[in-house]
Parts: sequence; structure tokens; C-alpha cells
Amino acid sequence: MRSHLLILLISLLILKSESINCDENSHTSDLRVFHINSQCSPFKTSASWEDTLLQDKARFLYLSSLAAAKKSSVPIASGRVIVQSPTYIVRANIGTPAQPMLVALDTSNDAAWIPCSGCVGCSSSVLFNPSKSSSSRTLQCQAPQCKQVPNPSCTVNKSCGFNMTYGGSAIEAYLTQDTLTLANDVIPNYTFGCINKASGSSLPAQGLMGLGRGPLSLISQTQNLYQSTFSYCLPNSKSGNFSGSLRLGPKFQPMRIKTTPLLKNPRRSSLYYVNLVGIRVGNKIVDIPTSALAFDPATGAGTIFDSGTVYTRLVEPAYLAVRDEFRRRVKNANATSLGGFDTCYSGSVVYPSVTFMFAGMNVTLPTDNLLIHSSAGNLSCLAMAAAPTNVNSVLNVIASMQQQNHRVLIDVPNSRLGISRETCT
Repeated sequence: MRSHLLILLISLLILKSESINCDENSHTSDLRVFHINSQCSPFKTSASWEDTLLQDKARFLYLSSLAAAKKSSVPIASGRVIVQSPTYIVRANIGTPAQPMLVALDTSNDAAWIPCSGCVGCSSSVLFNPSKSSSSRTLQCQAPQCKQVPNPSCTVNKSCGFNMTYGGSAIEAYLTQDTLTLANDVIPNYTFGCINKASGSSLPAQGLMGLGRGPLSLISQTQNLYQSTFSYCLPNSKSGNFSGSLRLGPKFQPMRIKTTPLLKNPRRSSLYYVNLVGIRVGNKIVDIPTSALAFDPATGAGTIFDSGTVYTRLVEPAYLAVRDEFRRRVKNANATSLGGFDTCYSGSVVYPSVTFMFAGMNVTLPTDNLLIHSSAGNLSCLAMAAAPTNVNSVLNVIASMQQQNHRVLIDVPNSRLGISRETCT
């Protein structure tokens, strides 16, 4: 009985489908939709499900390409191998037509600066030539950006000049604007310094791109495009590949990521401060004076994340406490020194873990982020040191080696910094 009903039902459906009027439309504003293989379709084919699967695959690749095209991701490499610099670099195309440069990333600086043709003292053979760019223009003294650079001056031809120091080096430059291209993103009228004189050996050879919070940083100049949000993953410093990435804008940032509030210091407004509340060595929270970790806008004290410093620096009381507990937990081995590192061991040693405890998140360093290995012999050293006795003596700096193979998210609108483990070497 059931089989007879089923046959009857199928017959009725077939009759119904055969009686479809492909031209009828019940509402004049309705567009009728047919499957491509329906009897009303003029494109009806005899495609098999295997053919359809191949079409789906092609469609998926197309959709993936659309998604990739909208993803503002710039490859990052260690400059150690490529340009013999301890900084991390990205490819930036400047001008029209584009002139490629390998510029260093610096999360604690604002203005970008590039060595330009005619520069005296610049170490790079790759120089940007503004005269060969149809989109280049020099900014005059009255331009508002001229008030945002350090030590501004008005040159003989009324252009905006400035001078500044970087590490142990000094530069003289003038402000210019030109088109900047990062990955697939074109940024017109990008303001940067054109270096015409340089001294010292600590300058990134092909220039620098500031990712700080100041008005001339990339993040501030592209606020409408990237909404003051970016993240980066730094590959191992010994890698010669562009396997790291700088992701610009809120899209495609990690959803599941541990975060801590960003703090702002009006006296050092470019820096990304966070609240470091403690440090754990092994399973022990080290006894560190509260003042050594406290955030103090009046003095600039506190803790920052910085991509330009190579090894983490802790104010002396904090470093000594961490170092002493680290040494205590390394059994049956005596610590030696190597250069600026005072906690080094040779041979097979079991090392304790080190965990940075921030407000709202803990970050335990993998061994690769904790130890530096000597190229000669089998010596391994704790890759941290005490802060220098200068203006930064009150500042704890979480440096690039401790950030390697992590995704670091800077989300200024939501005042948060996030970290998640990500292998990008």
C-alpha cells in the first residue's frame, strides 16, 4: 500500500513539473529563479556531480582570492641576514612609479624616514629619489605636520627641515609626501622624512617606518583605513625569509587572544605601555619591589612592548630578582658571563620557565624566546639584562626576541594589547 502511494506521489510531482509554465510570473516585480539544470533554464547541461564538485572547488578558490585581496598583510623578515641589521623589516614601495625599500619596523617611533638621493653619510646604496616620482612633493614650513616633527626648522627654500637622534646616530631630513604602497594597499600623501645627512652606525640602512601612537606614525596617518589597529608576528632573528607578517586593520585579527589593557603616558605618548604586575620563574612569583613595575606617567616608568629593542630589559631591582631566582633553579651548574649577559651555562642544563604576568593575561616564554645560544661553543644565556643607567632606567622593555613567533595585537580604539602563540619562522 505504501509503495503504491509513493509511486502515485512521484507521478503527481512529475506531472506538476511538466506543467510548469516557464513564462508565468505571479507578481510583476518578482524575478523568477531557476536552477541552471532545470527544464526552464536555457543553459541546462548534463553535468555530473564530479563536474559540479570541480566547479565548487574553482568557486572556493575564487572566494578565497577575494578574501585574500582584502587582507592587508605585509610580510616581515629579520634584518639580520638581509640588511645586516638587528631590526625587523618590511617591503615598502614609495613613489610613482614605485621605488622599493626595505624599511625597519619600530613600534616606539612615529615619523618614518627614508635615505634620499644626495644623502651625506647614509650607509645604504639604495636611496629614494623624489625627483623620479611624479607624486612626490616637499612640505613647506607652514604645513601642520612641520609642528609634529622633532626640532623643526625652516630651510632656505622654505621647506620643513628637522633633525633627531636614533640610538647613537643622528639624522637631518626634510618632510615630504608621496604615495606609499604596502602589500595591495595604496596610501596617498604619506608624510615622511627624506634624510639628506646622517652620522653614526645604528640607523636602519633603508629607513624606518614608525608604528607608534604619535600623529606622524603609519597608524595615525592611516586611521581611516586601518582604524588604529594592527598586529605582527616576528620570525626568528636568524631566519632570512619574509615569513612574518604585519596585519593592518581590524579585519583578520585573531579572535581568541589573551589581552591586557593598553596604558597611555602623556609624557611618552608614542609608547605602548602595559601593566606588568609580576614575573614568575618556575612556579614561584619572584619578590620584586612594587615600584620597579609600577606605571608612573610623571617619570615615564612602567613596561612597554617594543619591536626595535632586541633583548628584554628590566629595571635593575626586577632583573636582579628574576636572575637570582633563575640561577637558583638551575641545578648543579655555575653561571658565567658572555658579553652583556651574566647568566650563561654550558652543556646540558634544565632551565626553569619564565612567565610575564600582565593585568588580565600571563605569557610563559618558550625556550627559544628565553635563551640566546652562542655561535661559538655550547653556551646558552638568559636573554635579558638590566635596564641601562640613562633616561630609560625606569622602563621595562619587552623586546623583539621575547616576542618572536607570537602574534602581538595592538588595538588602540579598544585600548588593549593581545598576545597569542603563532609560529611564523
